[in-house]
Amino acid sequence: MRIRCLQLDNPVISAPMAGVTDKAFRILAREAGCGLVCTEMVSDQALLYGNVKTCSLLDVSGETGPVSMQIFGSNPEYMAAAAEIAARRGAALIDINMGCPTPKIVKNGEGSALMKEPRKAAEIVSAVASRVDLPVTVKIRKGWDEASVNAVEFARSVAEAGAAAVTVHGRTRSQFYTGKADWEIIAAVKKAVTVPVIGNGDIWTPQDALSMMKLTGCDGVMIGRAALGNPWIFSRTVRFLKTGELMPFPAPGERVATALRHLDLMVGIKGEKVAVWEMRKHAAWYVKGLRGAARLREQVNRARSVEEVRSILLSLEHIPDHG
Repeated sequence: MRIRCLQLDNPVISAPMAGVTDKAFRILAREAGCGLVCTEMVSDQALLYGNVKTCSLLDVSGETGPVSMQIFGSNPEYMAAAAEIAARRGAALIDINMGCPTPKIVKNGEGSALMKEPRKAAEIVSAVASRVDLPVTVKIRKGWDEASVNAVEFARSVAEAGAAAVTVHGRTRSQFYTGKADWEIIAAVKKAVTVPVIGNGDIWTPQDALSMMKLTGCDGVMIGRAALGNPWIFSRTVRFLKTGELMPFPAPGERVATALRHLDLMVGIKGEKVAVWEMRKHAAWYVKGLRGAARLREQVNRARSVEEVRSILLSLEHIPDHG
């Protein structure tokens, strides 16, 4: 898959997810063959003010392959300046978030609130595209709600403003992440624009990815929640799209080994205290479906050291899946 000057190894892309797609996650996703990984979304103003925590989210040192950096905001000039900072920090492309449904983002006129202001959205894209010598992509939703579905017109507008690709999540803002994603709207956007279209929403298996591509004609697929505790979704999807072979889901031992690697990566990047705290959610995702998973979650939530977490995870290494 090609996005302007950026050639990807494959059309399987990791969705940006706040609190999830940090450097450790991205390294594992790339090792699993993901064609493009993305940072957590970052605020334009926080970047401009030099917020230390926000700037750390854009640390891609030591990573291999292209990394997309996603920014959000509502002021064209601020967004353009933030994009310049991201470009200097090693972004392979700049992704503009116009799909986040979170109330604290929307109330500031950012994220999916921009679906209600297509003219301003186009101004933001134009400003960013004019200031960075990188592909600029935009992530949108089906619309604000079912009464204002405007993804087709919106996508056409941002593409004309300079977007090199558009990712479409087939839900409205009012749906958040509930209900069924509308893949037909992705197909409609694909027919309306000449830039690559990336489909997003309800890709839980490699088969789902192929079904979406066949139904919509989209150029790439973006996988989000299905990757939680499951980096193998990327390798399995890449293989399935390429050869039709459906690789088996990894055995408990491999799941535990990857969880331990994830833990070690986080310790090296963030230190033991933060790693132990953040591993609580990741551990729960990695062991979902294994016998004893509920007990493990309770134990990990009480753990205070890396060695405690490691010991708890290793106790599940030879436990079979349910069923």
